Amino acid sequence: MSAIFITATGTDVGKTYVAASLIRHLRQLGHSVDAIKPIVSGFDPAQAATSDPGILLEALGLPVTPEEIERTSPWRFRDPVSPDLAAAREGRRIDVDQVVAFCQDAIAQRRDVLLIEGVGGIMVPLDRERTILDVMMALRLPLILVTGSYLGTISHTLTALDALYRRDMNLLAIIVSETPGSPVPLDDVVATISRFAEPVIGLPRRPVRGENSGGDPGFGRIFDPNVGQAPWRDGQGPPARRPRPPGSGR
Repeated sequence: MSAIFITATGTDVGKTYVAASLIRHLRQLGHSVDAIKPIVSGFDPAQAATSDPGILLEALGLPVTPEEIERTSPWRFRDPVSPDLAAAREGRRIDVDQVVAFCQDAIAQRRDVLLIEGVGGIMVPLDRERTILDVMMALRLPLILVTGSYLGTISHTLTALDALYRRDMNLLAIIVSETPGSPVPLDDVVATISRFAEPVIGLPRRPVRGENSGGDPGFGRIFDPNVGQAPWRDGQGPPARRPRPPGSGR
């Protein structure tokens, strides 16, 4: 294992929840894990422990200190809006090249597994011209796409998949993080997305802090070389290691 980038179909669908759950899973397997979330919006220093970097640090078993927060998330903004807008409101700008370099340094220094959590959805703006997808394209890491189980998630997920495949990105898995209060059952969402891509893993929602993640929610499928080997839906072409793109085989 090396480094994995965790992205999402949109904001507040459960990226940090998935990242923290995956950290716990990998640590239980004996892996040395590190995690960064270079950019975070909606950061309140007075609530650092419950912030996204704070949740990652707690899952890693590290103290939530200003130094660790800075190491995990150097670009922090107070307003809970897109990073470009949040930076502009503070009279700042995000240097996307510096973000890429920060991630590359973390990759080079990793001991075993490094998880890089993105910000917002796959095309949230970082400056006037570039989005988080530009960072993903520069890094070319295997991806995990996180989505929710809310009403409307199917279209959002397939649209995100289409954008990733058009750029020849390597997608390890899609994880559906259960949306609290959704009228659509988690299993139904997983089954529907699975008609278009695989593997798709459903992650029931539980409290993040202090969570006992003793049971494997299906994360083993992400790293299983025998998963995702199904042929295209029309039965033609070579086996697909990554999830099938929407509309393939039709």
